[in-house]
Amino acid sequence: MPRYNPAEIEPKWQQYWEQNKTFKSPELPTGEKMYVLDMFPYPSGAGLHVGHPEGYTATDIVCRLARMQGKSVLHPMGFDSFGLPAEEYAIRTNTHPRVTTEKNITEFVRQLKMIGFSYDWDRQIATTDVEYFRWTQWIFLLLFDTWYDADAGKGRPISELPIPADVTAEGEDAVRRYQDEHRLAYVSEAPVNWCPALGTVLANEEVIDGKSERGNHPVQRLPLRQWMLRITSYAERLESDLDSLDWSDSIKQLQRNWIGRSTGAEVDFFLGTEEEFTPWEIERKTAGYPRKPGTDVLRVYTTRPDTLYGATYMVIAPEHPLVDQLTTADQSAAVKKYCEQAAFKSDLERTELAKDKTGVFSGSYAINPVNGKPVPIWIADYVLASYGTGAIMAVPAHDDRDFEFAQKFGIPVIAVVDPGTKSDIDRDAVLAGTACATFDGVAINSGKYDGMKTADVKSQIALDLEQAGLGKEATNFKLRDWLFSRQRFWGEPFPILKELDENGEPNGKIRAVPVDQLPVDLPQIEDYKPIGRPEPPLEKADESWLYPVIDGVRYKRETNTMPQWAGSCWYYLRFIDPKNDQVFVDREKEKAWMPVDLYIGGAEHAVLHLLYARFWHKVLYDRGYVSTKEPFQRLVNQGMILGEIEYTGYQLEGGKWIGSNQVVREDDAFHDGKGNTVTAVKLTEEQIVKKGDGFVLADDNNVRIDARAHKMSKSRGNVVNPDVVVDDFGADSLRLYEMFMGPLEATKPWAMDGVKGVRGFLDRAWRMIVDHNAETLELNAAVQDVEPTEEQNKTIHRTLKSVTQDLGNLSFNTAIARLMEFTNFFTKESTRPKQAMETFALMLSPLAPHLAEEFWQLLGHEKTLAYESWPQYVDSFTVDNEVEVPVQIMGKVRGRITVPADIKKDDLEALAKADPRVQELLEGKQIVKSIVVPGRLVNFVVK
Repeated sequence: MPRYNPAEIEPKWQQYWEQNKTFKSPELPTGEKMYVLDMFPYPSGAGLHVGHPEGYTATDIVCRLARMQGKSVLHPMGFDSFGLPAEEYAIRTNTHPRVTTEKNITEFVRQLKMIGFSYDWDRQIATTDVEYFRWTQWIFLLLFDTWYDADAGKGRPISELPIPADVTAEGEDAVRRYQDEHRLAYVSEAPVNWCPALGTVLANEEVIDGKSERGNHPVQRLPLRQWMLRITSYAERLESDLDSLDWSDSIKQLQRNWIGRSTGAEVDFFLGTEEEFTPWEIERKTAGYPRKPGTDVLRVYTTRPDTLYGATYMVIAPEHPLVDQLTTADQSAAVKKYCEQAAFKSDLERTELAKDKTGVFSGSYAINPVNGKPVPIWIADYVLASYGTGAIMAVPAHDDRDFEFAQKFGIPVIAVVDPGTKSDIDRDAVLAGTACATFDGVAINSGKYDGMKTADVKSQIALDLEQAGLGKEATNFKLRDWLFSRQRFWGEPFPILKELDENGEPNGKIRAVPVDQLPVDLPQIEDYKPIGRPEPPLEKADESWLYPVIDGVRYKRETNTMPQWAGSCWYYLRFIDPKNDQVFVDREKEKAWMPVDLYIGGAEHAVLHLLYARFWHKVLYDRGYVSTKEPFQRLVNQGMILGEIEYTGYQLEGGKWIGSNQVVREDDAFHDGKGNTVTAVKLTEEQIVKKGDGFVLADDNNVRIDARAHKMSKSRGNVVNPDVVVDDFGADSLRLYEMFMGPLEATKPWAMDGVKGVRGFLDRAWRMIVDHNAETLELNAAVQDVEPTEEQNKTIHRTLKSVTQDLGNLSFNTAIARLMEFTNFFTKESTRPKQAMETFALMLSPLAPHLAEEFWQLLGHEKTLAYESWPQYVDSFTVDNEVEVPVQIMGKVRGRITVPADIKKDDLEALAKADPRVQELLEGKQIVKSIVVPGRLVNFVVK
């Protein structure tokens, strides 16, 4: 009996596709192009679990459909293979990271091919390939060679940077310093998240509650000289260009929130101690006393310049460069201690998670420029050095955080905005300084601005400050420059050389490695362990690598490495031209294939990866190397696949079960609220039954239990290996189930019974076409070379129309449901036209390609169906010519009649009266009124 056996069919067609390079993309598209991309996976040692193929299956379906629709398809796969995990493994096992990385990639490729994805494997790349990161280094040098011209709104070569005459007069070294200060890639001393245990600097998103996301190690904030990328120069464009993209509103909003655009004003406060602020000195300074920004002046950014008269104190961040200057001798010990404590907090802890405001007085004051009053300067960690100017004017009457701080430290609260009679605020309390109101109103206690509305004060006071030389309107962004250095081995080396002085020490001057000397490969070192201080492992490299000689001059290489983000910023471009050793991508090919038409991946990359890639792309665009302003035109984030649902019941010590709503949890201990210990017990599906909207014990319908699914993880033991699913059910079953679970964007729990269900559908499809009683593979006797009946044509073309639309809309679950209905219909048909079975095979092929190829061959075709034309539906067969109309008597449905869709009103009424069931019910009754809506209903009012 020729049963459906995926273990034979699937390897057969995978081998065919590989040998014939079936899915090889053309160098240049002919006709309409379709560039479809999966987010760059990291090849972990654990291999794939069933959550990973969800997005890959979706893109594969789109690509298979596009090929059949005559489009030129680019569908590549590669690996984001630098990063901490491989290096951590190398440290534990003394194995070179390249060995484990390449082993992991091999396993990933095996699993991806096993599932039947139609990638062009000739284009496979990995960020750890030396020929790949040669061009990553080249792009870094382009960033190093670029400055942002704010007037032109674009990046330009550093050679075109206008140099002020006074800088030119100081000589060549001054010019180089000026250029270095304006490059998009620059070196700066910045507060960073240093993790001694991991031996590297971590990005803010890699730190959770003051500890490393990986390993849960303590993290400390330290000032380090680091490579930075000036992404802030592109903040305006990164935000505004979102409007042109076909992305979900939620993802766009996440990006906008991260960029954090705001408008307000920069204001200068003059510095000094309280003793210095005599009336004469205040008058002299506010009258335009010549000042040096950063020494005599503290510049703040505020979105509420209308509240300047209410500034009763100022705050600078613990990392602000003026901390030492502003700290008086009697406050130095307290300030030093406070700043050290702040260094161990993440930005998130200092801002959003802070339950209690902390701070210390610096001992210094500043003059409020609008009223000449001295204002004390505090140091507090709820202000970040990286936002605005790292300093704020605090107006406790009109800012919640400032109000909390002022209340704790006894600082005056002066209302300068009358909130009016708002229903949710105590106006008298606000005016008395005992409550805070953050919304607009009318200015009070604000000198000449009293009585003006908030919006009017904002614009007028900013104008007045600018005319007085004390401030100006400004736009600010929360987005910070990208910290681009890592103190690790397994990353791209920087193509940067440090000049040495006569003593062999770096003198502060840097230069780029000549392009013709790229790539700078990683050296061989024996020990990958972190040094234990903020120095990279590459400091251990052999001197021949560490100290190159170029043109007779000895240099030291930069020993930091780039972060894992670097390689994933531009991989989509290299896929277009992966073998080119002359340029990173051929311009004609780039112009033909870009932008990416569909990009699918997890929402965890909704902000940073996308933001970083868009930034690099815009620089490449400004410098003329790419043809599109944005890299990814359409973005879809697939939902997460969770582990199987876990059922938990609760038992008292005596064995009695109690409901979930009766259980109290305290410190991970459970009790019933009466002092009786309760045990949480994992239950099997056999022990529970569905009831209403919940679950109960099978033997006690009154005890409700918890049922939930969790993210797949090795620690929970709920990871499902796709190898197991393929071995038991086949790759096509895995693909179908992942798409049938629900909408692509939804989060869904895995259930092995669901895989069994779709495997049952494929078995039925097999029996519909294959003779399961024959000894060899033969077509079912019902499959005949005849014309379909009208009813069969309706099923064929209605299914085809629905499947075509559903696949185009990424509604894969409903497309599968239509194919199941098709199979159910034709399985009952005694004659199954060959044409119908061919159409079914073509519709099935994007979803279950192995089985579809087998059907196509059995139906008498010699070539693969991968490039067969997608069938076209006939509209006349998809339109219902008849409709079912309910017949009501006194508003209650008493019967249904099938009538022509275009039936006239009088004819519909007559047919309704002629229905035997309706006639029986109307017997002996008088029709008072007939309500007839053609195509919708008939209602007889009787007495």
